[in-house]
Amino acid sequence: MSPIFAHGQLRLYLLTALADGPKHGYEIIRDLEERFGGLYSPSAGTIYPRLARLEDEGLVVREDEGRKAVYRITDAGRAELDARAGDVDDLRDDLERSVRQLAEQVRAQVQGGSKQLRAELLAAAKTARRSAHDEPAGERPPQGRQGQVERAVEELRHGLRAATRREWIDQESVNQIVTIIDRARADVMDVVSRAVDQHRRQP
Repeated sequence: MSPIFAHGQLRLYLLTALADGPKHGYEIIRDLEERFGGLYSPSAGTIYPRLARLEDEGLVVREDEGRKAVYRITDAGRAELDARAGDVDDLRDDLERSVRQLAEQVRAQVQGGSKQLRAELLAAAKTARRSAHDEPAGERPPQGRQGQVERAVEELRHGLRAATRREWIDQESVNQIVTIIDRARADVMDVVSRAVDQHRRQP
C-alpha cells in the first residue's frame, strides 16, 4: 500500500484536526480511522511523536487532564494554517484520493482472493471425487446412501482444508465456520434420530 501522507502532510493534518477543537491523541487516531472507513489507522507511535514536535515548535500546547493529554492549537499554529491554505486544500484532495485508492485496492484483493478461493474449493472437490473413483474395487468407499454421505463429508473436508490455508481467513471467519459446522452436525444428528425413531415405530 502506498503511503497515506506525503512528506510533511501528517504535520499539516494534525494542525487542521486541532483547528476544529482540542483533542486527545486517540481521538485524532479514531477520526482518521473513521475517515478511511476502518481501512487505515495510524499507530500511536506515529501520532504522538509528531504532536510532541508540534508542541516543541509552539504550534500546539499540551494540557494534562487526569491521565489523558489534550492538545490545543496555538495562535502560531493557526497562523501557519492560514499561510498554507493552498496546502490544506491539496491535503484534503489527496486524502479523498487516498481513501478511494485504498478502497479500490482492498476491493481488488478481496475479489482476487475470492476467485482463487473458489477455484481451490472446486479443485479440492474434484480431487476428492477423483480419488474416490480411482480407488481399487476392493477399497472403494461404500456406494448408495452411505457413499453419498461420505463423499459430501470428504468434499467438505477438502474444501475447508484449502480455505483455511489462505491468509485472508481470519480467526473470526474460522469461529463462524466452526459455529456453522456445529449447528450442521446437530441438525444432521437430529435427522438421524428422527429416522431411527420412525424405524422403531414401524411394525
